[in-house]
Amino acid sequence: MMDAHAGVSGRRVPDEGLLDNAAALAEADPGGMLRFTASAGAQVRESVALAAEANLGVLADEGRPRAVVIAGIGTAGRTGDILATVAGPRCPVPVIAHRSAGVPGWVGAADVVIAVSASGRSPEALGAAEAAARRGARLVAVGAPDSQLQSVAEGVRAPFIPVPRRAPARASLWGLTVPVLLAARALGLVKVNEADLAETAARLDADADRSRPTAESFVNPAKSLALALAGSVPVVWGSSPLATVAARRFGDTLSANARYPVVAGALGEAGRGRVGLLDGVFGGLAESTRDIFADPEEESDWTRLRVVLLRDGGLNADDDSDEPLAVEERRADALQTLAERRGVRCDVVTAEGGSALERLASLIAVPDFASVYLALAHGLDPMAVPAVSEMKELSNP
Repeated sequence: MMDAHAGVSGRRVPDEGLLDNAAALAEADPGGMLRFTASAGAQVRESVALAAEANLGVLADEGRPRAVVIAGIGTAGRTGDILATVAGPRCPVPVIAHRSAGVPGWVGAADVVIAVSASGRSPEALGAAEAAARRGARLVAVGAPDSQLQSVAEGVRAPFIPVPRRAPARASLWGLTVPVLLAARALGLVKVNEADLAETAARLDADADRSRPTAESFVNPAKSLALALAGSVPVVWGSSPLATVAARRFGDTLSANARYPVVAGALGEAGRGRVGLLDGVFGGLAESTRDIFADPEEESDWTRLRVVLLRDGGLNADDDSDEPLAVEERRADALQTLAERRGVRCDVVTAEGGSALERLASLIAVPDFASVYLALAHGLDPMAVPAVSEMKELSNP
């Protein structure tokens, strides 16, 4: 039995100098999480090739489904959010991310279930795949080769797309996401072409190069963001549905890699309540007591908010979206103004790219690296999360 502090090590005050020492970074990252994070572009290309071998064309034989359920937990569950966002409001059928065991009670022969698990053995994905088979729903499975999930899929002759298990699930987002998108494309739900995928992979490669360990903090956007967040309570908001998926992803990685508590979500929803955090004891009230002449070391025990705003201007102002682009832009501008008035620091990451998928990648890549650098600065191994292991040990029979 592990004691309450087993496996927990690190330092509360980050070592900022470590981030500009490539050799020290490599030593602090024995599991290679930085290397796995840099593989995002390669994951896209590999998954495209693996999906091409899975004969997804058979999905179209029975026509368009009534609904699509993406079943998985954690990073696998995020693939459903990405599909729903990339498909957008014009998607002809409901796309539902399902994060508990089994499938919704209404799922039947008219529907498609996409079961996703990096390990190929998560109870949520396995339960959904088995339930889909019992109910006669069409099934697609995405996960580790030679796994339980593959066996379930093969048992009902359903397409299975293998995702080689080289990294933790949270570092395999793109390897899990691309098969889900390509399955949805085969069903006629999304317009993701080869050029979009190639440009997304190139974008991820370029951001990995900008965020590489040998690039110093002043030119490395991921290291700069990590240092900006150090010692704060991060509040991450997305200006659009696309940016909100990226914001929640950043919340996931900051919590798992750097062990930071995070508030993450949609700026539109935050504007109805959570934006009040800017007035609170970690926001404006804390900043109002700051002495600009004080020794920074004397104020090191003060915890303050740090806002990260992910902005997505969209591709087309006339697009049939949930809200007009102008509304999203005004709301994002308003948040920056509110933060400035209260002295709360605000970092902005702006989407770039010619497709929804590439823009999403541009909002995820640098924050992914930032979460790893923040962990390393605190002396934490982003690969090993003792509390996760203990949670599994304590909750499993």
